[in-house]
Amino acid sequence: MDTTELEKFAEGVTRPDEAAREAARVRWAETVALPPRSFGRIETLAQWLAAVQGACPPRQLEQARVVLFAGDHGIARHGVSANPPEATAALVRRISLGGGPVQALARTHQASVRVVDVSVDCDTSAFADLPAEVTAGRIRRGTGRIDQERACGRDEAAAAFRLGITLADAEIDSGADLLMPSLLGVGHSTPAGVLIGVLTGADAAAVTGRGSGIDDRAWIRKCAAVRDAMRAARPAIADQIELLATAAGPDFAAATGFILQAAIRRTPVLLDGIGSLACALLAQRIAFRTPDWQLAAHASAEPALQKAIDRLGLEPLLDFKVRADGGCAALLALPLLRSAVTILAETGSYADEGLPEPLMRSRL
Repeated sequence: MDTTELEKFAEGVTRPDEAAREAARVRWAETVALPPRSFGRIETLAQWLAAVQGACPPRQLEQARVVLFAGDHGIARHGVSANPPEATAALVRRISLGGGPVQALARTHQASVRVVDVSVDCDTSAFADLPAEVTAGRIRRGTGRIDQERACGRDEAAAAFRLGITLADAEIDSGADLLMPSLLGVGHSTPAGVLIGVLTGADAAAVTGRGSGIDDRAWIRKCAAVRDAMRAARPAIADQIELLATAAGPDFAAATGFILQAAIRRTPVLLDGIGSLACALLAQRIAFRTPDWQLAAHASAEPALQKAIDRLGLEPLLDFKVRADGGCAALLALPLLRSAVTILAETGSYADEGLPEPLMRSRL
C-alpha cells in the first residue's frame, strides 16, 4: 500500500449531512417544548448524530459495537509499564470469555464487544478455546522495540491496515450504527505518545504520561524511549504506512484502517483512549475530514491524549478522571448519545404537550 492508494481513501471521506444538522438545530430552537439551550452540549450531540445519520430526528443507537485491537509491544519489556507483558494475553482471554468491566458495561448498556488479536506476543494455541474470530486476523507475534528498531515490516503494517478496513466493513454490514474502537495491550501508550508527538510537533516530555501508573524512574525510561522512537519516526511522517511500521505496529495500523473506513462508510465513531486517539490523528493525516465523524469519549491524565483531541478539534464527552480505556470510557459515554436522541426525537411541541407558547423564542 503506497501513498497513492491512501490518497484514494482520502477522496472517499465526505462531510456529514449539514442539512440534517441544521434541521436538528432548528427543531431544538423552534419546535420542542423546551427553553433555549436547556440541555447544553446534549443538543450539540443530537445535531451531530442527525448529521452523521443524515436524518432528523436521528435514529436511536441500537447496535453499538466496541472493537478492541489487541497487540503487544517490544518496548513493554524494558520498564515503561507497571504491568507485565504477559498481561495482554490474559486480558484477551478474560474479555473474550465475557469478563472484565468492558463486558459488564456492554451488558448494562446493550452493546457488544469484539476482541481481535492483531499482534499479541503469545502462541495462538493459548487462545484455542476462544472464538475463531479472535485470532483469525493475526498479523504477527508482538513488535520490535521501537526506540531501537522498527515495530514491524511495511508489508505487515499494510496488511494490518487492510484488516482494519475489513473489520469496519464487517461490523457496519452486520448493522453497527456506532463503532467504539480501542487498543488493548501492555505498553501501547508509548507508541501512541510517539505518533501523537510526531504528528503534533510536540517534544517527548510533553507526550509521555504515566500510562498504567508508573513511577518517576519508569517515566524517565519511557520518556527516553519516546524521544528515541520519535527521532526514528520523523522521516516517515509523509508516508503513513511507513510511520506505522516504524513507530507503532500492526494493532495501530488495524485501528487506523478501521477508523478511516468507518468515515468512508459514513458511520459514527466514539474514540476511546490514547491509542484510538493516536490512530484517529493519523487517519486525519490521510483524510482531513475524518474527525467530522468522530467524538472523543473522555479526557485523561495522559498529556498526549489531550494534544490529540485538540488537534482533531474534538471536545471530550466525559471528564471524570477515568484512566481505564479498552472500551470502558466509550461505554460510559454511550448513554449520553442515546439520551440526546431520545430528548430530541420524543419531546413534542408546545401544542403537542398542551403548554402555552412562550412570548419569545430565540434561535440557537
